[in-house]
Amino acid sequence: MDNDRGQAAQGRLVRVREDSEMPLNWDLIGTGDSEALLRPRDIYAGLASRPWPYLRHEQGEVLDKWFDWRDRRDVVIKQNTGGGKTAVGLLIAQSTLNEGVGKAVYLTPDNYLVKQVREEAARLSIPTTDDPGDSAFTNAQAVLVTNYQKLLNGRSVFGVVGDGKEPVELGVVVVDDAHAALARTEDQFRLRVPAGHEAYGKLLELFAYDVRHQSANAWAALEDKDPTALAPIPFWAWADKRAGVLKILRPHREEQAFKFVWPLLAEVLHLCTATATSSAIEIRPSCPPIDRVPSFVRARRRVYLTATLADDSALVTDFGADPALVTRPVTPGSAADLGERMILAPVALNPDLDNEAIRLLARQFADGDQDGDGVAETKPVNVIVLVPSEPAAANWARHTSHIWRVKDLEAGVKKLQAGHVGLVVLVNKYDGVNLPADACRLLILDGVPRPLDGVERREAVALADSTVRLAREVQRIEQGMGRGVRDGEDYCAVLLLGAKLATAIHDTRHLALFSPATQAQLKLSRDIAGQIKGEGLDAVRQALRACLGRAPQWRERSRRALAEVRYAEHGTVRGEAVALREAFDLAATGRAPAAAERVQRAVNDLGTGDKALRGWLREQKAAYLHLTDPAAAERALAGALDDNPFVLRPVNGGAPVQLKAAAVQSRAAAEFLAAQYLDGVSLRLGVQALFEDVVWGEEERSDDAERAWQQLGLHLGFASTRPEKLYGTGPDNLWALSAARQAVVELKTGCVTDTIAKKDMDQLGGSARWLNDHNPEVEAVAVMLHPSRVRDAKAIAVPGMRVITPAMFEKLKEAVTAYAAALASSPDRWADEQAVREQLTHHKLTGDRLFTTYSEPLRA
Repeated sequence: MDNDRGQAAQGRLVRVREDSEMPLNWDLIGTGDSEALLRPRDIYAGLASRPWPYLRHEQGEVLDKWFDWRDRRDVVIKQNTGGGKTAVGLLIAQSTLNEGVGKAVYLTPDNYLVKQVREEAARLSIPTTDDPGDSAFTNAQAVLVTNYQKLLNGRSVFGVVGDGKEPVELGVVVVDDAHAALARTEDQFRLRVPAGHEAYGKLLELFAYDVRHQSANAWAALEDKDPTALAPIPFWAWADKRAGVLKILRPHREEQAFKFVWPLLAEVLHLCTATATSSAIEIRPSCPPIDRVPSFVRARRRVYLTATLADDSALVTDFGADPALVTRPVTPGSAADLGERMILAPVALNPDLDNEAIRLLARQFADGDQDGDGVAETKPVNVIVLVPSEPAAANWARHTSHIWRVKDLEAGVKKLQAGHVGLVVLVNKYDGVNLPADACRLLILDGVPRPLDGVERREAVALADSTVRLAREVQRIEQGMGRGVRDGEDYCAVLLLGAKLATAIHDTRHLALFSPATQAQLKLSRDIAGQIKGEGLDAVRQALRACLGRAPQWRERSRRALAEVRYAEHGTVRGEAVALREAFDLAATGRAPAAAERVQRAVNDLGTGDKALRGWLREQKAAYLHLTDPAAAERALAGALDDNPFVLRPVNGGAPVQLKAAAVQSRAAAEFLAAQYLDGVSLRLGVQALFEDVVWGEEERSDDAERAWQQLGLHLGFASTRPEKLYGTGPDNLWALSAARQAVVELKTGCVTDTIAKKDMDQLGGSARWLNDHNPEVEAVAVMLHPSRVRDAKAIAVPGMRVITPAMFEKLKEAVTAYAAALASSPDRWADEQAVREQLTHHKLTGDRLFTTYSEPLRA
């Protein structure tokens, strides 16, 4: 009966509510807990509308670890590309707001990504703004999503030291895609004085003697407005003439090109490196003076979101992050959250496969790969090609009309995500583009971005063989390869075009620098490659079909390859990176001797390894010493030259060292090849990479061509140097063909004229005279690489000169490639002096026959 009364009462209550339609006042209904949720995982669980039922396991793991470590000033969070870092960063920012720690800023590389992050935040019901003046941000009620430039500039709305503003206090700064941020951060701390500006000419005049004394050829190139001109201003001249520099630059501090950088560099101008090119004088510190932006430096929490790259040193040098904290990253327990990737380098499988054949294959997959009966084996897919430059994009023009630049990305990526577009070429965009699922099924890397500014170009020459440059190169490759897989369920095939990229996934030094998950995928891909090695294009096609067609055997092997992969427990921060940051901070506060001592400790820690880096560091030490002890600085710089011949030369530097020919060419070649290559594949790839670096008609590739030519000489057993880079005078290259003959070589591969100009002919003649002056016992064989062997009417021919035209260069390439292939045909044959001698002779690559065979006489 009681039960019946209860049911009746319940019925009456229901009827009353139905009859009266009384609304509930939700404001009067408690939550059970009036405090805001703090744990990011709880914040997500408490959302009324969640974009996904649950956070990914890996996201939950890193968020829990971050929460336990949240009071550490610097926290690095590493997840595989596509691991959901954006949501992680946004939840961390919201957690910081909920805790009442302070305002939250989320930084992205560009405005395109600002929009993407805000869209993600909307799905997470996290309030955001892109306006630093928005009261929601200033009252710590919304996350400010903006680009790096908004915070890191000399007129920052957040405040800069000396501008009179009260710096904006921040609770957390989330740096998204931290490694992509580095280039943009460095750019914000670089002052560029363009050639058309009046200060450019005044600075050149101020340093004319110093630049000319350091390199007469570089000065001549500047005067000729040669696009390849590169002239470092010696640190002693820059420091000694700081008053003159200030007098020239300071009056322009309010101009558009100066005002966003000048407040950041003015106090450390004397510590900067200055490099002159034909387009600008670039002024940049060895480390960004990040302390000029107090809001970032004083932020209570700084969180760096990054892919699993092996080297985190730049977080210390560029952002001033604590190295002890950077080496202890937050990671998921497993690295298996990376999507499936088959990564193949066709030229490593078969050196006879040319790039044009791969382009045709890519087009076929974009249109729907078909078998011989015209039946589609795989459905049409979106094929994305990443290229570093416009000339590289032009190679694809006959295969697609979709060549997109940065301005096209927003609309273009939406098309790709919406459906089938076909083959798309993206120019110089290796990061910050998300192409999940069908937006990209076949990804092709056709080269990687090259250094463009003066300082980077100089570093590329001086540190060409250093692990520092290797780490940067691998970073760009891994960033590029990550565009096509955005979560653990995604899949993508990746092709790497050319020998240089193939070397990156074959050479052990490169491989060690990839993330653990990528290393596992590369190992699996090498196993597949081993089965189709030496086969033709059809074998590559079949491998791609296995991935894109979702072959069960491939899927199982791919999953198993990643199943047991773990993230590296400790991050890598190189000792010299810490030293450079600490030394710069010491020098910036007037303690130059202590700065020099700190760099020296880093040199000592390197021991005898990486001589190129040792020399580079010793030059930096000399720069600090010069501020208080110029004589000691000159001695230090002389020591730097012993390690790295491409550093600056002291004011009283000695005369050029005479080049001596190898006693036996074949022996020298065998010794070089044995030291350089561990296997035949590496040998063939290494030789192909040399020829890839000689690009006709592209002036900006001149440095690459000169280095390749020097290395080619060593591969053939000639003593080979670059006098112009070493001494600032003499030819681009010098080969000792024998005890009595040396080839003086000028490379004009960037020329597009149909005759040899007078200035180029004069340069070759001057270089021949330079050799005769320094080594009169030797006959100079004058050689020029030029698209034409016809001299201009005003040019005076150099007696006996030879010209290597593109046609003759192609013949030389075929001969050297065949030489390498023959030596690579059996293990260690390239280390056998007799075998090397036979091949050099057979292919007419000996010192007495090479230039008569592979060059032509000048034609009037």
